[in-house]
Amino acid sequence: MRLNYFLFLVFVFSFYISVFSFGNPVNSKLFPQDTSNTKSSIDFFVIQQIQLIGNKTTKPQIIYRELLFKENDTIAIIDIKNRIEQSRKNILNTSLFNFVTIDTIIQPENRLCIHINLTERWYIWPSLYLKINERNFNTWWETKDLSKLDYGIYFSWENFRGRKESLMFMFKKGYDELYGISYKIPYINKRKTIGLGISGGFSGNHEVPYYTEENHQLFYKDKEQYLVKNIFSTFHIVYRKRIFSTHTIHVSYNDYLFSDTLNVLNPDFTFSNHLQYFTFFYLFKSDHRDIKAYPLNGNYLDVEVVKHGFNLLKREKINMAFIHASYRKYREISKRWYYAGGVNTKISTSAFQPYFLGQGLGYGNDYVRSYEYYVIDGQNFIVGKSNLKFAIIPTKVKKIPFIPFRKFSLLHYSLYTNLLVDVGYAYDRQGSINNKLSNTFLFGTGIGLDFVTYYDKVFRFEYSINKLGENGFFVHFVAPI
Repeated sequence: MRLNYFLFLVFVFSFYISVFSFGNPVNSKLFPQDTSNTKSSIDFFVIQQIQLIGNKTTKPQIIYRELLFKENDTIAIIDIKNRIEQSRKNILNTSLFNFVTIDTIIQPENRLCIHINLTERWYIWPSLYLKINERNFNTWWETKDLSKLDYGIYFSWENFRGRKESLMFMFKKGYDELYGISYKIPYINKRKTIGLGISGGFSGNHEVPYYTEENHQLFYKDKEQYLVKNIFSTFHIVYRKRIFSTHTIHVSYNDYLFSDTLNVLNPDFTFSNHLQYFTFFYLFKSDHRDIKAYPLNGNYLDVEVVKHGFNLLKREKINMAFIHASYRKYREISKRWYYAGGVNTKISTSAFQPYFLGQGLGYGNDYVRSYEYYVIDGQNFIVGKSNLKFAIIPTKVKKIPFIPFRKFSLLHYSLYTNLLVDVGYAYDRQGSINNKLSNTFLFGTGIGLDFVTYYDKVFRFEYSINKLGENGFFVHFVAPI
């Protein structure tokens, strides 16, 4: 009965997001003249030249991959403006550049020269690593427990060799420990449609959440020894034939060792103190957002299929799978007014899920705003989010005169206020009866203030209230939807 109710809610929330969806806007300010509604003897342009300016590190082929045109293309004049603007957004969404502008110069005989001006980011970040290890900032702020601080050395080299490759080393200690390496190659073939990546390492935990009681996690800590140890490795392949769609396949191996205490505290924590298993992960993305870090126009869809365990190893006792999907829509309603709506859902097989692998609502972007302090366990869930926002300060660009490096001296920023409404439901068939927020309708609403600046930094400040009558002030560091 509850499962049927859950599936009904999936349908309702799908309708919920479709009602508030709008068509895609077109930026009409880029091209030097708008001829779509005027008579002209020019019906098309021939791209005579594409000139890149400012890409001191990035190889030209990485930029050309994002363009919706190439030299010697013949393009209808009514289409060229939109292609150029979308290409500019595509280049920005590589996260390789802080600023991208495209200038057009009309030449005789319907020929067009295109100049792409680029301000590259700083790509090498050898730095100290400091991070509070919590589900979100607000849960940590309740206790302000500095023992949950992770620290270490983090070395990241983005755009390695100018080919959008990334190389990362991690040496992390503190609350959680991690030692690892990863390397990603975006393209390995001439058509630039296939990429590869590998990673591996060791992680260890001295404190672990072992049970959920009254929708709060209970933790056990052992300063002397690891409660959970994991040796892991991952290989992935990415296929990106088209600009906006990406297919990714991960195959990973995990070798877990668990403390006996965890299964004493919670017999459902894991199947065995020693687990070895393979995981298959498939992800499809269709991304038509204008700016990934803080979208205002466009839409986004992703679908994940995850399978843990294939009965290939002696200690591979896990056999579970789930599908996770997310759809988001962004629309400029009128000047400085914007709407965003989204639906996240997860549907699992009926197989038993051990506690250490189960994640319902309260993790990542899967939560109902105003319930940040809670964990809401469930093998199946759905969340609907909506925002109506107003640009108090539309995007501004300022030059900081005392900083000599262009990668840092140009600063862009914007400020938005918004009204938020979220709904959700988590269906839990194996949890504690004391977790009252599972298997019940969730609702939250409030107001917020979002500050957006360069290097994809977002600072969100929200005041919200839930159906329990609880209210609070919450801080986040990613876009709301």
